Amino acid sequence: GGAEAAEEAEGLVLGRLEEEALKRRERLKALRQRTLQNKESGEPESKIPREDEDEEPVKHKEIKLRNYDPEDEELKKRKLPPAKPASVEDTVKEQLEAAKPEPIIDEVDLANLAPRKPDWDLKRDVSKKLEKLEKRTQRAIAELIRERLKGQEEELASAVGSARQEGSDSD
Repeated sequence: GGAEAAEEAEGLVLGRLEEEALKRRERLKALRQRTLQNKESGEPESKIPREDEDEEPVKHKEIKLRNYDPEDEELKKRKLPPAKPASVEDTVKEQLEAAKPEPIIDEVDLANLAPRKPDWDLKRDVSKKLEKLEKRTQRAIAELIRERLKGQEEELASAVGSARQEGSDSD
């Protein structure tokens, strides 16, 4: 049952498309005939009335004269009275009141207001690298101090040893 319904729907769609194609072909043939007739008669195409268009009288809008002062009595009746500007004072006051900022922070932190030094971003970017270097520097200083202490211990030991040797010779 479902396959038959699908075939019928497909047939309907194809039938409708074929009908539209035939209508389109007929319109193109009629257009070609009209253009050939126009060339033979020498009249422009816009002057020949089309068969498929309905003939409607063109409606013109009524003329309203705002700035023009006509001399004709009939046109003077159509002239509009001069426009009076509306008072904008109320709307301006409302907008100004709406635009006033409400004080959010009562106290101002002077540290945040002070301008930054020109190289603050460079210091910020280099600070991590400087921390690593500082650690390495501290390690190197500690190592140098240990080496000196070992050197002094050796010197003291040799000094003590030499003092004992001298003391034993004098006995």
